[in-house]
Amino acid sequence: MAEESSGNSNKVEVIFSPALFPVYFENTNCTVVVIDIFRATSAICAAFERGIKSLITVATLEEAHQYKQQGYIVGAERNSEIVEGFDFGNSPLTFKDGKYKDKTIVLTTTNGTKAIEMAKSASRVVVGAFTNFTALCDFVEKEDKDVLLLCAGWKDRFNLEDTLFAGAVAERISQNLRFTRLSDSSLAAINVYNTAKDNIYRFLSESSHRKRLSRLNMEEDIIYCLTFDKTNIVPVLKGNEFVTNNSK
Repeated sequence: MAEESSGNSNKVEVIFSPALFPVYFENTNCTVVVIDIFRATSAICAAFERGIKSLITVATLEEAHQYKQQGYIVGAERNSEIVEGFDFGNSPLTFKDGKYKDKTIVLTTTNGTKAIEMAKSASRVVVGAFTNFTALCDFVEKEDKDVLLLCAGWKDRFNLEDTLFAGAVAERISQNLRFTRLSDSSLAAINVYNTAKDNIYRFLSESSHRKRLSRLNMEEDIIYCLTFDKTNIVPVLKGNEFVTNNSK
């Protein structure tokens, strides 16, 4: 539905790059969904699914080092690889054995945590991934606010996988009459998703980040990150850390 004909419905906007965030962030009373499919937001969802207590994100390695010196468990990734001296990177498979259960962990990544840092002044910041798709859409609809789908991209550049996911969310929530004010960017993302949805894995075969991960023998990570609904947890920013949507 076009934005002009949507009455008092909430706006749904897709931000293709963190560099564009200031253009779209006009009202702090909104829900920002941070999206970094390969792999930060997928990893954050996996960490909560495997029982971590909370997660602190930081944008810089300097901040990560400070937390490490304070005794925190700290993950750090740059250019798709674990940074030397840290406990883990941003692979969602890191958490499959539940070794950080009930712990507070810290994470910095090339793109995802930078996007989170930018969004922190919004009234609600949540993490989205294919792995928590349905739970995320339900959560956003219950919030009943304007929605900014913030794609982390790759070093401020557009990427396909984040846009695909943003399109999937925009399409799903726009079926609710409270979320029919779709921006041009949302319409574009929906069209990309509808082109790809029958085989997202194949559609992304030539994408830059998919190739980057494949060169690093991370095919298992790719498959995991493109799997729908592995969890019903939505990581929600409260204060300085993420907790689950089920936390009191």
